Amino acid sequence: MTALKLAPVHPGEILREEFLSPLNLSAGAVARALGVPRTRIERLANEQVDLTPDTALRLARFFGTTAEFWMSLQSRYALETASDALSDALDKIEPMKRAG
Repeated sequence: MTALKLAPVHPGEILREEFLSPLNLSAGAVARALGVPRTRIERLANEQVDLTPDTALRLARFFGTTAEFWMSLQSRYALETASDALSDALDKIEPMKRAG
């Protein structure tokens, strides 16, 4: 039986589902509070762009989290997406054998 693999979770999904929706916040309201263009938060929440360190720092300050929280979401998403895309090529790489 093959295990079902879930799609990578984009940081925008977390922003949307764990912060914006439950707190009844619009992307525009968050953008104003962060001092960034509304489209930056809209595009992130719609999973159209990656999270930048600049935005991670701003979100952390606003929501009382850490920039590391936000950047780890982005890093994990990027690694899982790349792993999926490179799956066949990675399977062809033989791990180095250690002496001893």
